[in-house]
Amino acid sequence: MNGDSIYDKHGQEDRIYVLLQVIMIVNMRRGAPQEEIDVVVERARSIGLDVQLNLGTDKTVVAILGSNTGQVPTDIFAVLPGVDNVTRIMKPYKLAAREFKAADSVISINGIEIGGKRIVVIAGPCAVESEEQLIEAVKAVKKSGACILRGGAFKPRTSPFSFQGLGKAGLELLAQARKQFNIPILTEVVDPHDVSQVLKYADILQVGARNMQNFTLLTEIGRSKWPVLLKRGLSCTISEWITAADYLLAEGNNQVMLCERGIRTFENSVRFSLDISSIPVVKKSSHLPLIVDPSHAAGHYSLVPSIAKAAVAAGADGLLIEVHPNPKEALVDGLQSLTPSDFDRLMKELQPIARAVGRYI
Repeated sequence: MNGDSIYDKHGQEDRIYVLLQVIMIVNMRRGAPQEEIDVVVERARSIGLDVQLNLGTDKTVVAILGSNTGQVPTDIFAVLPGVDNVTRIMKPYKLAAREFKAADSVISINGIEIGGKRIVVIAGPCAVESEEQLIEAVKAVKKSGACILRGGAFKPRTSPFSFQGLGKAGLELLAQARKQFNIPILTEVVDPHDVSQVLKYADILQVGARNMQNFTLLTEIGRSKWPVLLKRGLSCTISEWITAADYLLAEGNNQVMLCERGIRTFENSVRFSLDISSIPVVKKSSHLPLIVDPSHAAGHYSLVPSIAKAAVAAGADGLLIEVHPNPKEALVDGLQSLTPSDFDRLMKELQPIARAVGRYI
């Protein structure tokens, strides 16, 4: 999918509305020339519809977008040259659906592929607290095999009196660590007005659980075309979660990843209940890469390794793990953070599980 392939004759707000309506999918035959694709596009535009293209290596899929597509017969496209078949997507999510793109999406972050054979481990402290803390953390996680550093500069908290992060100073420390240790950075953005600032420092933008349906924020991140990790909301269904991803994809951002981090249930023995079944469900329904956060699901460091192992066995494309040099002194989520030695042990224990499912750490 390419942001430049959106044929948009509506205003920005209208286009977002249109993209979330029923969509008709036109599958072109393998090797269909550009002239035949253009005919489909022009036919759609001639009847007041928009299109978005998914350009594969040997096959193109054309999404027909519009609020009245249910009234348009599929035959109007099925008879065109080069068209293989035409279907309607009745699911609430469209652009993230397998029907739109059958192959798994693979996101490349500085040469690190997320969604391929490698199970990518993203690790680091929940919040950036100081230069010393961050440097010690990045040294530890990179030595043990993590390939992306996580760290929060802006921390949305349940209580306004809790530590809210270092803000711009935290971003600068993350950028310093990236340069010094040659490691990509993932950090959360919570305000649409901060997106342009945060992407100057981060390689991946994280949308937290509390902001999963902050559609203004999602739209702004989508426009940035920046890699983004979308966490599942505390009480959201899988369908609502994937549909939220469509807000990012609708803006032409094809670097979208999902993150399962547990949902709120009646169970109180863990912080959140990790929905392990969401992994195969998402894999069946969507082409987007899926990362699992065992730290927030567990709420306690002793439970993190088991949940991480289960996620790898179930088919997750990566893990997001909190690691702190000294969890007892952490300003945020110390109880669920692994020590460097515990993280190193877990990384070794994950390797045979990854091999058993045909992947590697």
